[in-house]
Amino acid sequence: MTRALPKTFDRWKPLLERVEARGLVILALVSGALFAFLSIAGEVREGDTHGFDEQILLWFRTPGDTANPIGPLWLELAFRDITALGGMTVLALITLAVVGYLLIARKRASALLVIGSVLGGVILSSLLKLGFDRPRPDVVSHLVDVHTLSFPSGHAMLSAATYLTLGALLSRTEKSLVMRSYVVGVAIVLTLLIGTSRIFLGVHYPTDVLGGWSAGAAWALFCWWLARWLQHRGQVEPSG
Repeated sequence: MTRALPKTFDRWKPLLERVEARGLVILALVSGALFAFLSIAGEVREGDTHGFDEQILLWFRTPGDTANPIGPLWLELAFRDITALGGMTVLALITLAVVGYLLIARKRASALLVIGSVLGGVILSSLLKLGFDRPRPDVVSHLVDVHTLSFPSGHAMLSAATYLTLGALLSRTEKSLVMRSYVVGVAIVLTLLIGTSRIFLGVHYPTDVLGGWSAGAAWALFCWWLARWLQHRGQVEPSG
């Protein structure tokens, strides 16, 4: 019996080391994202970002006309369409579609995890907005209607939390490194485009978007770590 224990440990040692290594990497990434958010939030709270924010917002406007964005009309229309991808309606529809797929595939625990990660991101974003109570930019004209507070950007944060979480989930269904990289890459590009659209449309300061990306990425990484931990405990179905 005592001789069998070392052999059992040796058999599981590579797996334990891999899990530990990945856990440390995820912890480092979450810590980095949180540090970035706290740094940006501190600068915003002190009011030290106004010059930077206003300069970037004005860069997206025709000189002498803060109501007219740079570039051709199709670019403005494209950013209007892109920004909708980070709105609550589109994110809710995408989340429901993924949850429906998981339920059909009899992965109820995974479906609950997706619902919890998205709802948690919505609640966290709302609380942060209320906590910082930052008004919307008034340097340039808003090209779309907005009715909530500014920091952090809800579109940037929720798109990061939702698309990165779903991208990580879908990537785990692929065995090919190329396919996994493609899925995660698409999620990252969508997140970046949505955040940029908020600045282009004049409804968020750049630091709002940077803060939203940082907080959303930290939340998505935490949810990804939680999913992996629950899978190893057998409480969530394997993604593959």
